[in-house]
Amino acid sequence: MKRSTLKIAILTGLAIFLTGIYSCKDTKKVETEATEMSSEMEKDVEPFFQLSLAQWSMHKMVFDEGVDPYTFAEKAKGWGFTGLEYVSGLYYKELEKSNFSKEAMAAFVEKCNAESTKHGMKNVLIMIDGQGDLATTDAKERKKAVENHYKWVDAAAAMGCHSIRVNLAGSQNPEEWHSNSVDGLKQLATYAKDKNVNIIVENHGGLSSNAAKLAEVMKAVNMENCGTLPDFGNFCIKRKDGSYYNGECEEEYDMYQGVMELMPYAKGVSAKSYNFDEEGNETKIDYSKMLKIVKNSGYTGFIGVEYEGNELGEEAGILATKELLLNASNNLE
Repeated sequence: MKRSTLKIAILTGLAIFLTGIYSCKDTKKVETEATEMSSEMEKDVEPFFQLSLAQWSMHKMVFDEGVDPYTFAEKAKGWGFTGLEYVSGLYYKELEKSNFSKEAMAAFVEKCNAESTKHGMKNVLIMIDGQGDLATTDAKERKKAVENHYKWVDAAAAMGCHSIRVNLAGSQNPEEWHSNSVDGLKQLATYAKDKNVNIIVENHGGLSSNAAKLAEVMKAVNMENCGTLPDFGNFCIKRKDGSYYNGECEEEYDMYQGVMELMPYAKGVSAKSYNFDEEGNETKIDYSKMLKIVKNSGYTGFIGVEYEGNELGEEAGILATKELLLNASNNLE
């Protein structure tokens, strides 16, 4: 039982108990006040967002423990989520065998749809990796990368997902990166438009983690079905070893400013988490501050839990992040 629900039950029980002590007139007053308090507390039970789970939160289960990625819907439902954010790379072992043939992609869609329907879950988006660089300076390679994403747009449409998440790795020259990104996104968003699929960019390394520059790209693309997926983490612009994702960070963008700058274009939100203190708070990210930024933007869609820590197991980390999100939401002013 949630804490707020428990408090409401206690208040209701108190009102009933007091009816045996006070007069009818007083009892009516007590019951009215208890009802008003209960109604007020009920408002805190439902968050302003919907809960989805980023499949990357269970990538160790899949890669290291051999868990079937098609059990995603079942597991997410058991953990208390209603939305599913798929990760393309968790299915590549199967799909690459046939070079992503139409038959293989159709089977992927059919299996995912069957599982999400069976467990009453909503397919929200697919995160795409390893399909080419949409912001590369080589125009032919950029066009090839765009076309490599077509099959994932088609899959998202067939699954009822509102978006695919893409990456904008590319040149480290800001001007080149900007023009390349605008071109790549416009090409892909044009293909996706008639299929009612959004193309969304996550702050995910390199210049894409510079929120101001990514916002400038969104302004230049200026298409309704092209937006962002602000991630609470992932604001490292430059790593010491030159990598995008794994090395020690050398230059990091302000995460709160970054989320604020990306929210006007947001089609989704990713609640990244790493580790937690004894009170259940994230040790690097102030969730209350982040959620206030998200709420103030007017966003009411799905927020996806994406646990990437190393101190808790994946299931425990997923549940801890979900609990933190809900608690932070209830405590917003």
